[in-house]
Amino acid sequence: MSMQLLAIQWNVDPVMFHIGSFAVRYYSLGFLLAFALGYYIVSRMFKREGVKTDYLDSLVVYMFLSVLVGARLGHCLFYEPGYYLTSEHWFEIVWPFSNGHFVGYQGLASHGAAIAVLVAIWLYWRHYAMNVWWLLDRLVIVIALGGAFVRLGNLFNSEIYGHATSLPWGFIFVRDGETVPKHPTQLYEALSYLAIFAACLWHYRRKKGNPRSGTIFGAWLIALWGVRLLIEFVKNDQVDFEAGMALNMGQLLSIPFILAGIAILWLSRRGTFPQGPFPKGEKVKFEDKKDKKK
Repeated sequence: MSMQLLAIQWNVDPVMFHIGSFAVRYYSLGFLLAFALGYYIVSRMFKREGVKTDYLDSLVVYMFLSVLVGARLGHCLFYEPGYYLTSEHWFEIVWPFSNGHFVGYQGLASHGAAIAVLVAIWLYWRHYAMNVWWLLDRLVIVIALGGAFVRLGNLFNSEIYGHATSLPWGFIFVRDGETVPKHPTQLYEALSYLAIFAACLWHYRRKKGNPRSGTIFGAWLIALWGVRLLIEFVKNDQVDFEAGMALNMGQLLSIPFILAGIAILWLSRRGTFPQGPFPKGEKVKFEDKKDKKK
């Protein structure tokens, strides 16, 4: 009883309003707001460093599609392959409707989104001849901000929370049928990602928009996925097969990212990666490449 008196009763409707039969959710709004703010911040970086923003729209399309596709495939392949990889349910991977109503996707995985974003950036780099390390250093700053918005969306959806707790900031997720306080792991992650965003942006500004290539990206990988690995210890299992595992799926998938971050940071400190938005000796700018294709 004392735990419940101290806890926060969380019974927020995840739907902001309806437009006909279409429900506008806080989660969706946060997702769109993350892209809008991310576009604004990255465009400011491009302008500050003398890079034309003509093709930034293309980058947004690459990122938007990769996040949606990667997050969905990540959930279906990493967490519920036994359900989705069957002849009866495979179409649910891409079909967001049920009984004629739009219900969205019931399951998205950040690890899948991260992998897809890296693939998208590789494709973008191949097409526009940019220094991929320069680009990653700037994009991950706003990706951390986007991750915070997504986790706040999870909070409004009363999903992806933690184990029971007696701490005074425990949440009772009434809409999910909970009666005891649980760790609000969505808030833990959101606040952590905001701190990572602030730290990366501070470093970028401290270096006057010219940090050593790979430094921000490497440190970001270690910090963000390290936070994810630690918070998973107090988070409920997302799928049944995780019960009894020493490390759950989210933690196992985080480890390669952390190791990659360590390697990238080490290589960055050695000056391995080229500086500037274009590879060493590359003279082609966005507008020049566009003209050459005509």
